[in-house]
Amino acid sequence: MGRGEREAVARGARLREAARSLAEDHERAVAAVRAALKPLHDAAVAQALDTIPVARLQDVTGGRLRLGAVEKSGLDTVRAVLDAGPYRLRQIPGVGQRTVDQIVAAARQLAEAAEESAAVHLDVDRPEPRTTALVGALHVLVGAGPQARRAVDAAAGLTRRLDPLLADARPAAGRIGLLLAGRERKNRALEAVAAIRSLTEEADREGTYELLAQASVDLLRGPPGDLAAWTDFELRSAEYYGLLGEIAGRAPDTAAAEGFLPDEIAERVRGLRLDDSHRRVSLRGYQAFGARFALARRRVILGDEMGLGKTIQAIAALAHLAAGGRTHFMVVCPASVLVNWTREIDSRSTLRALPLHGPDRQDAFADWRERGGVAVTTFEALRGFPASAADELGMLVVDEAHSVKNPQALRSQAVDRWAGRCEHVLLMTGTPMENRVAEFRNLVRMLDADVADRLEDGAGLAGSVAFRKAVAPVYLRRNQADVLTELPSLQHTDEWEELSAADQDAYREAVRDGNFMAMRRAAYARPEKSAKLGRLREIVREAGENGLKVIVFSHFRDVLDAVRAALAAEAPDSADASAAASATAPGTGTGTAPDADTASAPDTDAEAVTATVPTPTPTPASGEPAPSAPPGPHGPVFGPLTGSVPPARRQLLVDEFTAVSGPAVLLAQIQAAGVGLNLQAASVVIICEPQIKPTIEHQAVARAHRMGQVRPVRVHRLLATGGVDERMVRMLERKARLFDAYARRSEVAEATPDAVDVSDTDLARRIVEEEQARLGVGDGQPAPAP
Repeated sequence: MGRGEREAVARGARLREAARSLAEDHERAVAAVRAALKPLHDAAVAQALDTIPVARLQDVTGGRLRLGAVEKSGLDTVRAVLDAGPYRLRQIPGVGQRTVDQIVAAARQLAEAAEESAAVHLDVDRPEPRTTALVGALHVLVGAGPQARRAVDAAAGLTRRLDPLLADARPAAGRIGLLLAGRERKNRALEAVAAIRSLTEEADREGTYELLAQASVDLLRGPPGDLAAWTDFELRSAEYYGLLGEIAGRAPDTAAAEGFLPDEIAERVRGLRLDDSHRRVSLRGYQAFGARFALARRRVILGDEMGLGKTIQAIAALAHLAAGGRTHFMVVCPASVLVNWTREIDSRSTLRALPLHGPDRQDAFADWRERGGVAVTTFEALRGFPASAADELGMLVVDEAHSVKNPQALRSQAVDRWAGRCEHVLLMTGTPMENRVAEFRNLVRMLDADVADRLEDGAGLAGSVAFRKAVAPVYLRRNQADVLTELPSLQHTDEWEELSAADQDAYREAVRDGNFMAMRRAAYARPEKSAKLGRLREIVREAGENGLKVIVFSHFRDVLDAVRAALAAEAPDSADASAAASATAPGTGTGTAPDADTASAPDTDAEAVTATVPTPTPTPASGEPAPSAPPGPHGPVFGPLTGSVPPARRQLLVDEFTAVSGPAVLLAQIQAAGVGLNLQAASVVIICEPQIKPTIEHQAVARAHRMGQVRPVRVHRLLATGGVDERMVRMLERKARLFDAYARRSEVAEATPDAVDVSDTDLARRIVEEEQARLGVGDGQPAPAP
């Protein structure tokens, strides 16, 4: 035993000291968050108890309490009862000690429930000292990033391993100690020294010393200025809230976070440990479970509600497989989100993202096969690549997978060929089943024919519980309400308007012609006298006055043109805006057809049901949207973002809209912008007309109301009384109930057979016929099929 052993022990002690120091720095940062959180959480609990009437104590005690005297004394809420305490309660005439004990016990029970459920919301528009202190404390940890988390985990592991080793190696720290030690103690010390040397050498190779030192520096920086902290919070609030929930110990209900999967499946998923060495961001608990589910079950559908971060879950799964040695991955998505996927992979992982799109896609494909990485391509482009390349894939990810629900479509067949050759397949969709349960079964068949076969014999008609149990091996879905407790409120308002005389004339003409699509947009056919446009301007003006951003969705390009012209009339320097509004009348003989997003529409499925398609209005030759309209009180107007806008330009439009300081308006076709784009900058959503499918509206709203949104979201759906809108609203409600029963965990009553089998074409014909009969126009013949 000599100098080398003593130096090894000394190096081990220094490494442990660095690990302990980092752990202390991290604990101080966490304690600062807890200290800032406590007064806000206490206030939230008090506010919740203040809204619970004292009569609710009856529910807790099974109706045994007599509370009349308590209420007459002025104690009308649970908070008032708790503040009064047992002594004051005992002073109320007619209230005995036993009743007091029961009242206090019941009130405390409700208080404990409030403690568990009360959530702290950080209002970016109304900062105050307590919330500013919390945001500043969180900023230290969020700013340190996932590297600090990895460093803290490494420090904890080192401390656990070094503590016993350094204790055993103590005799080797000096000559006398080793001489006095017995043989057994000496041997144990020598073994401990060897283990310590191995640990310190490993720390040298992996840069652990630098990792621990950098994390300590990041945690000791302290909070920045208030403005910087709030600005960072607004940019990445999801990370702040995720960390806050973790520190507060208020994670979502485990069963909800795990999609209410059967215990045996959930247990196997929990056992898989994610490797995060190629990932740059931290995951929330439910996201980590989703990534593990995809890896453990290998071929699955991730059906999380929009806004829960399916993309980052997929990236986490890819990063895990890359850490295990896999080199080639493929993401297939609509063209509209290709740029977003490429950005997300680059920013959230160390993986190489390579878009396979455009005229050079074959060269890019050859480069990907040679060098590896994550290829990102579209459904259409996939058909041009040899499926044999799937043999080398670590994972195939298919985004917006409901686009391949039709097995007869060419895009579906291409995806099926690739999926059949891959070990790991992840289909992602927030809308796995729209009109028919059979369509969902088609997706399942791509993954597991046995599971799909078990669904054949009326599993859908057997009801939602039976259906979900049958698909549990391949299907995971979580809802926002279950796992995002911090998400701001979502308020839906149906804005019913009486059609003006001009609107009614246009509508009657469309009904007479049997033109279903013209019926849907007749309320905008005479823009200068449109009741819907009048209400839209009021909503946009009010949002602008409050500094809020607005996104306006419509299925129809010409409706968006009319909206743009109407908003231009609000601008101070738009003298002839009224004439422009009149010139863009939708639904007339020179209006535009619905611009379906050709990059994301199914090959054989008609996305729009139309009897008569009007002639399109010419658009710029480049396919680019018009430049931003002159700013009025609502701020600049961007768009329209349509299916003809190239994917890269779509993302640029969103970036420009987001970057505006203050109010702004983005006009977008619901099929083009309602999928894949993140629009959390908008907190007011206007839907110009009801859509054919409830999932189209839901997905569009979820572009704004999603993880990262920091403001309450208001949704205004513009509806006209007494016509196609009323009929479609009733239809949508029925479809939404069916979706809830099968695609969500729900206790809704079992669906009826006829609810499962209604096509969009049939609905269009039915509505046209009923409206022709109601108005006494038309020849009574059904509208032509699309």
